[in-house]
Amino acid sequence: MRVLITGGTGFIGGALIERLCQQDTSISVYTRSTSHFDTEFISYLNRLEDIPEDTQFDAFINLAGESMVAGRWNEARKAQLVASRIDTTRALVALAARLRHKPRVVLSASAIGIYGHQGDDRLAEDAGQEDGFAHRLCQAWETEAHRFEPLGIRLCILRLGVVLASEGGAMEQLRRTVAFGVGTWLGSGKQWLSWVHRDDVTAAMEFLLADESRSGSYNITAPEPVTNRGLCDELSLRQQVFLKLSVPGFVMRLALGEMALELLLNGQRVVPRRLQEAGFEFRYETLREALPALYS
Repeated sequence: MRVLITGGTGFIGGALIERLCQQDTSISVYTRSTSHFDTEFISYLNRLEDIPEDTQFDAFINLAGESMVAGRWNEARKAQLVASRIDTTRALVALAARLRHKPRVVLSASAIGIYGHQGDDRLAEDAGQEDGFAHRLCQAWETEAHRFEPLGIRLCILRLGVVLASEGGAMEQLRRTVAFGVGTWLGSGKQWLSWVHRDDVTAAMEFLLADESRSGSYNITAPEPVTNRGLCDELSLRQQVFLKLSVPGFVMRLALGEMALELLLNGQRVVPRRLQEAGFEFRYETLREALPALYS
């Protein structure tokens, strides 16, 4: 199999490439960086426009997008977050349109932020959606990805939750919530965190690549989300905690503004109904099951 990946040098993309290389997959990574060197299975490119029309890819995997939690959201930052997703997806659609041999499948990332904030409601893929910046960003991102379909390409949209692994990503910040013997949660602590282990993310991608009957949107989240307060309790099982307390919501809003309100003080209770109905089996269904691996 020959695969083109965007975002392949990131937290998820790097783990996915490692997994695909074990299957003798030939991988081309589109990146802005010029510091990477080709290997036996991996080649790097900086311009999609330089790919010849007779190049054959079996799949595109689109994971590109700047971090949503790297600072306050002012108008300039919002524009960067949108452009990093829309522009890359649009460029991939243009590439697919001019290739003589279209990829058979595209996996295109999105996020559970598309659902907006809906309290304790369990949100499967057919759930309604509430407005907000994250919702509008994901909606525009998915709309752009749907342009692959008129080209006759099978499309799977990956609505990713908060991805955890033992190194990097959100887990580094989460460990700090129970540092120095003090466990903390944000605001009321009742907001939901729809998490997923990175190993299950890459396994789900491999599953969707292989099953040609699968298309449409898929929630890539563990079957059992937790509340922010429940997260603190679970992490306290791994690190000794003498005191638990809340970080007031107004402090978070003062520090991080709109980003705190959308991503930290509110959340979504998302479930991976379509993946489970398709027969995918999660390695880590609950956070308690995942914690030994996350702390390894």
